[in-house]
Amino acid sequence: MSSFLEPYSHLVDFSQRSLLISTFAIAFNPTFWNIVARREYRTRFITRAFGSAQAGCYALAVTIFSLGLLRDFLYERALRAQPSHPLLEGDLPTYAGYVLLAFGNLLVISSTWQLGITGTFLGDYFGILMDDIVTGFPFNITNAPMYYGSTMSFLGSALVYGKPAGIFLTGVVLVVYLVAIQYENPFTAGIYAKRGQQTAAISSAKKAKKVEGKKEL
Repeated sequence: MSSFLEPYSHLVDFSQRSLLISTFAIAFNPTFWNIVARREYRTRFITRAFGSAQAGCYALAVTIFSLGLLRDFLYERALRAQPSHPLLEGDLPTYAGYVLLAFGNLLVISSTWQLGITGTFLGDYFGILMDDIVTGFPFNITNAPMYYGSTMSFLGSALVYGKPAGIFLTGVVLVVYLVAIQYENPFTAGIYAKRGQQTAAISSAKKAKKVEGKKEL
């Protein structure tokens, strides 16, 4: 493995422990919330622990948000220990980095505004479902604005710091999020499909009851 990475050692210092820790934190966060949220969906263990689905969802939201802050801290710490590159130290890469940071944060903040806390932090796994699909900005651009916005922010920071290691870690972020999307989207769609079936069944039962009532009359 070391011989494979050796040609890139002048760009990324793979011997730095902070780089490994940052990579682990990036991969850990979505893995953690997917495992915990699915267990909550199947067992309601968080809901039972906090007394209600709403309280449990907010507790998970605080946990996920805190882990995100820790991940960002570890990312910045890893970048500071990495070598810079002249091609990334000019004004153009720096300005591009700030643009990416601004637009990435816009996607994250606007999607949170649209979904609310429970919609953003896996409320559907707690049974807190949204009434309708959100189609306004930024969901009219992408179906995963938080993930892509976060990825853009990682890349923006890499350019602002002028660190090739940041581009490498951004690649890790993108891969991790793409994998998470493949697991999350079908599962979430299944949750809403199940609600649709239940709603349709209740509606059919009510109609049948009305018909029976008319027949009796």
